[in-house]
Amino acid sequence: MPPAPRWRRLATPAGVLAAVGGAFAYVGVVDPNHPGHYPVCPLYRFTGLYCPGCGGLRSAHAFVHGDLTAALHDNAPAVAGYLLFAVLWVVWVARAWRGRPARLELGNAQMWVIGTLLLAFTVVRNLPFGAWLHP
Repeated sequence: MPPAPRWRRLATPAGVLAAVGGAFAYVGVVDPNHPGHYPVCPLYRFTGLYCPGCGGLRSAHAFVHGDLTAALHDNAPAVAGYLLFAVLWVVWVARAWRGRPARLELGNAQMWVIGTLLLAFTVVRNLPFGAWLHP
């Protein structure tokens, strides 16, 4: 069977980019710093603790507006995630262009490292000396 045409191989990455771009555009226009536009984090609402995702929408809003300092302050792991997504998306497109499958294989060790880093971030941002990590 002949390989799929390039436009078909690039359709999925293009669709993902359109969806992510649309989400960032929405968050860029609808400011999460104004109450009532987005739901409150349930963990924060019921416990007063910040989860690893708290501040992610504010971070995305600041990122869209080019304020990297505010984006990092609101949620540094989210900014790392935006940049990681961009790199992985470019790799995905390059592999799809050449007709090669996109592969992202994380082993147990990598998953444990990511989980540990997010847990440490969550714990530190909820301790008194980690107040500078509050969104």
